[in-house]
Amino acid sequence: MSTNQPDLAGMQRAVANALHRHWVLYLVEGAVLVALGANAMVLPPLATLAVTILLGWLFLVSGIMGLITTFWMRAAPGFWWALVSAALAIVVGASLLATPVSGAFSLTVVLVAFFIIEGVASIMFALDHKRDLSGRWGWMLMSGIVDLVLATMIFAGLPSTAAWAIGLLVGINMVFGGTALIAMALHARKAATP
Repeated sequence: MSTNQPDLAGMQRAVANALHRHWVLYLVEGAVLVALGANAMVLPPLATLAVTILLGWLFLVSGIMGLITTFWMRAAPGFWWALVSAALAIVVGASLLATPVSGAFSLTVVLVAFFIIEGVASIMFALDHKRDLSGRWGWMLMSGIVDLVLATMIFAGLPSTAAWAIGLLVGINMVFGGTALIAMALHARKAATP
């Protein structure tokens, strides 16, 4: 073994020990995510509104920072493109904050477009794997079909689905992410290595 190559087993032990020392933090983070996600799933309109407002603030702050940076570095190439980008972020952020309900509708339409594109891409990916006789391609095909079904259901229910779709999906994501963190924490609690 070369002296320049890292000791893989040693690195894995170090990571396992670090996870073991901090497993409680992962457990708490996972529990908080599960609780927030469950609340978002129970009250999806409120969660949708919260996500829309959060995105509005993110766009607004990033646009203002982009505008400051653009004027500070006005001699740099691409000044006008950076100015347009910053102004667009400010307009989108202000719009989402001024009318979060219509902003939620717009975000839901973008979500539908994402599910359609993701679904088609997943199906094509699965079919490529089927042609190459790769195993487990059916799971990817099913994922693409689920994406298309979700897109169809959300689109067919517009405008009423705009009130709950984003909040529900964010809630589901938080519950699954929190559950994964809890599982990782419980495993790390036991998995310390000498």
